[in-house]
Amino acid sequence: MTQQSLLARRGLIQGAALAAAATTAIPRAMAAEPPRILAEERWAQKGEVRLYLYRKRLEGEERRPVLFLVHGSSFSGRGGFDLQVPGHPGYSFMDEFAALGFDVWTVDHENYGRSSRTGSNSDVRSGAADLAAVFPVVEQVTGTRALMVYAQSSGALRAGVYAMEAPDRFDRLVLDAFTYTGEGAPEIMRRREQAATYRAQPYRPMNRDSFTGIFSRDDPSTFEPAMAQALADYELALGDRAPSGTYLDMAVNMPLVDPARITCPVLMTRAATDGNATDAELFEFFSKLPNKDRQFAMMQGVAHIAVLGINRHRIWHVMHEFFTYPALRVA
Repeated sequence: MTQQSLLARRGLIQGAALAAAATTAIPRAMAAEPPRILAEERWAQKGEVRLYLYRKRLEGEERRPVLFLVHGSSFSGRGGFDLQVPGHPGYSFMDEFAALGFDVWTVDHENYGRSSRTGSNSDVRSGAADLAAVFPVVEQVTGTRALMVYAQSSGALRAGVYAMEAPDRFDRLVLDAFTYTGEGAPEIMRRREQAATYRAQPYRPMNRDSFTGIFSRDDPSTFEPAMAQALADYELALGDRAPSGTYLDMAVNMPLVDPARITCPVLMTRAATDGNATDAELFEFFSKLPNKDRQFAMMQGVAHIAVLGINRHRIWHVMHEFFTYPALRVA
């Protein structure tokens, strides 16, 4: 090989090496920042009652699957589902599922959070009416009529009642910490003893101990105290009471949801420790669901409010799998 050929060959090799290095370096230098999570506030009207809606999604114009979150008896939608705990990241349900590609919404029911404060006790029937008022707003904004819905505790009753009345509004439904009859469940038995108090006034006083008690009553090892304090900080800044209507319903008016009338696919999630129901009643409800696309998940390491527990990632995993379950193919 001549010296000229050798030099030419070295040039080709060096050029190829530089090209390879550039190919490796360019994506690192030009890699786009991950899309931001956008937050948005909206309002819906239920007669004279204003209902606060909160939305989170990834930045971008593309249409995303819509997930709606329904809260329970003692704290608001934004407070519970977008909780920020100083020094303890990763508690926001909304951020988690927005990052997974969902367009995530929630509502503060009447007498909760930023929604109107009225003389109502905000029972389950009232909560179902709230959903009937806000779902059309979500449809108007997103173009999606049938929503994926996660509903927790008494929120599962609200969503169940509305699903019976408007089945076309539900694509898939997660009933988390659900109560069917309440028979023999320790927390429901306790509420039955307090039914006269719940009838006498439309609200329950709330303080820091109230929020700690929500998480400690079943299994204190399943939550971080800092989380309960952060939730109390958020909620008590908006009000020091919670409506009593759902507690009264769960004490004396069960069952409120007929499983035979829930026609969409359903996932029921059951914590290892949850005094709001018994395994037997939930299995009975599950067996009566007509849609064969149904799942029942029991989880160790979580209690009644699993989505705010130490092992919240476990229930999030189960839900994500359910919400991304492939649709049926039709020949």
